[in-house]
Amino acid sequence: MRALDMRGRFCVVRAVSRLQQLTILAPGLLGGSVARAAHTRGVAKKIVLWARRPESRLKLQEQPWCQGVADSPEEAVRDAQLVVLAPPVDRIVPLLQQVAPALHAGAIVTDVGSVKADIARLGDGALGKRAHFVGSHPMAGSEKTGWEHGSATLFENRTCFVTPTESSDPRAVETVVRFWRDLGAEVVSLGADQHDEIVAHISHLPQVIASTLCAFLATKNHAWRNHAGGGLRDTTRIASSDSHLWRSILEQNRDEVLRALRQFQEELHGFQIALANRDYVEIAARLERGKAYRDQFRPPPA
Repeated sequence: MRALDMRGRFCVVRAVSRLQQLTILAPGLLGGSVARAAHTRGVAKKIVLWARRPESRLKLQEQPWCQGVADSPEEAVRDAQLVVLAPPVDRIVPLLQQVAPALHAGAIVTDVGSVKADIARLGDGALGKRAHFVGSHPMAGSEKTGWEHGSATLFENRTCFVTPTESSDPRAVETVVRFWRDLGAEVVSLGADQHDEIVAHISHLPQVIASTLCAFLATKNHAWRNHAGGGLRDTTRIASSDSHLWRSILEQNRDEVLRALRQFQEELHGFQIALANRDYVEIAARLERGKAYRDQFRPPPA
């Protein structure tokens, strides 16, 4: 099995056996998709879930991609080889600390959080030498929330960052890399700080821009939105994302997002100056540079 590093080079990762038990805690869209994908692809013999709300646990018991629903997170992780933590980013470390005593020796824990520096550092400390934590972040999702909107194909041909630390157990890292690869993702391994810088630009900044644009337009005549075309709809789709979830993400990655915002403001200011000065050659150059960048995106998964 091969994984991509940040320079696009392939590295060999040793194959591991099928998981006996996969546990997913606090499944939302990503956690629900992990369960569906693992079931569809036969990654684990048994998939156990825990959700905070009792009504969610009742509904999960009816799902064919779930073989067990626990009443507590400690019960859910007791026999797990691999645990995936899928709550909002500000709840990942507290949940990890809560279940740490219930993990069996050698268990591996990962997560799906979109901010990694603090989680990677505190994750190692929470488990000590009894179990292993290796951070993950699949670059997949939607403006929709909840496990009900999950998909077995959500991770296919999508990047998944894996963020081991210097103290990470190599076999645990191999297991996590193989797990995401088995779900269809393309794995990129890098440090947590580098991850946070990257996603501040390619994920968190776009969310801020889309939400701020809609907040600005909300101050104008409300009737204008009835005339919105595809451009505005496509540009602002993610503005419909859960605001509480994004508040947590922006709190966790505040410094990197601020740096990205300052750089973007400089770019926007340059565009404004060019337009004010009727420098249409510069305007065209900036538009062409943006088009060239967008045109070089990899095609989206089919």
